Amino acid sequence: MVLIPVNDLSSTPRTRIRRLPDKAATDRAALHAVLDAGLVAHVAVTDNSGPNRAAQPYILPVAYARDGERVLFHGSTGSRLFRSLAEGVPTCLTVTLLDGLVVARSAFESSMNYRGAMVLGSCRMLPEGEKEAALERITEHLMPGRWKELRAPKRKELAATVVLALPLTEASVKISAGGPDDDPDDLDAPVWAGVVPLHEAYCDPMPAANLEPGIDVPDYIREWRR
Repeated sequence: MVLIPVNDLSSTPRTRIRRLPDKAATDRAALHAVLDAGLVAHVAVTDNSGPNRAAQPYILPVAYARDGERVLFHGSTGSRLFRSLAEGVPTCLTVTLLDGLVVARSAFESSMNYRGAMVLGSCRMLPEGEKEAALERITEHLMPGRWKELRAPKRKELAATVVLALPLTEASVKISAGGPDDDPDDLDAPVWAGVVPLHEAYCDPMPAANLEPGIDVPDYIREWRR
């Protein structure tokens, strides 16, 4: 059994940040915060079933949720890539949150403010008895308050869905914040420099075309904020 540190985000040779190491976050709470703030993760998997068995890497966007010291996400049982993940092939999951554009006096020093997490490891396929609770966790991460209004998943829907859990055993977090770090020779240039913040936001809900008259937007949806 691999013991996961409670507080520190331990570095490994594969997760040690070598480029701009001052941006590395070493507190496990920073990893949790990035994962909890994101909605979409990207999961890498290499497929060897193509012509000549050549290894072809793929990146899959997935909805996900953190559940303690693991990340949950789901896909179709008909997907060969998800079947490979379910078999435990090595993978890499990333979540990136873009907080702003750093507009410097040169293109070289211009950059972005961001929070990014990377998790390495192998997934475990959840058994039938754990699927529904995991799907509830994912749904509530994406749409808080929604699960209690939905009908229960049908047996055939659960059978068509594979739910995977990736432990947060080996991970890294990198955070970039602040203003431009211009070359001293550029400071007298007559051009604007600074940060343009970026934010995600929920917009006004749009009813389905076939919604029955008199069904209003639930209060819990109106309360969603990002």
